[in-house]
This record gives sequence, structure tokens and C-alpha cells, in this order.
Amino acid sequence: MSWILLIIAGLFEVVFATCLGKAQTATGNAVWLWYTGFFVSLFISMFLLYKVVQTLPIGTAYAVWTGIGAAGTALIGIFLFKDPVSFWRLFFLITLIGSVIGLKAVSH
Repeated sequence: MSWILLIIAGLFEVVFATCLGKAQTATGNAVWLWYTGFFVSLFISMFLLYKVVQTLPIGTAYAVWTGIGAAGTALIGIFLFKDPVSFWRLFFLITLIGSVIGLKAVSH
């Protein structure tokens, strides 16, 4: 169950980063909606991480949490914000995802 919560926490990290990016381009009252989404998803992500580290090692949990957030945010950047795509960017993104999977595989 902790691993599922950790994945959800990482996905909420992607959501709060996305909300922050969208708030930069929004105008009017939409800015406040994106900032509200940012703070709500930030709280959920941190709370779930807090719950997870009660049963999983902090080093593993934090590394997986940030890895999911970093990889997910990079993919959102590519698909939603039109960030540049290059061979090396994709190569390191794949190695990051592989590292997260590896941490899960070797954790007890």
C-alpha cells in the first residue's frame, strides 16, 4: 500500500508543478485557480509522502517521489508546454525512470 501512496504522491508532485507552469501563462482570475490547484496538490503530495516515510526508508521514498515528479514534469513539459526534445533529454529521462524502477526493485 505504501508504494501505491508513493506513486500517487509523485503524481501530485507533477500536478503541482504543472499548475505552477500554467499559472505563469494564465490571466485574470484563472491565475488564482492555478495557484489554488498548486497549493492543494502540494499539500496532498507532501502529506502522502509524510505517510509513506512511516513505513518505507526515507532515502528510497524521497528518491522515488522526486524521480516520479521530475520524470512526469519533464514529460508534461514536452507535451503540454512544448519544451524542446532531443536525444540526450530523452536518454536521461529514460535512465531516470529506470533508476526509479530499480530503487523499487531493490527495496525491501
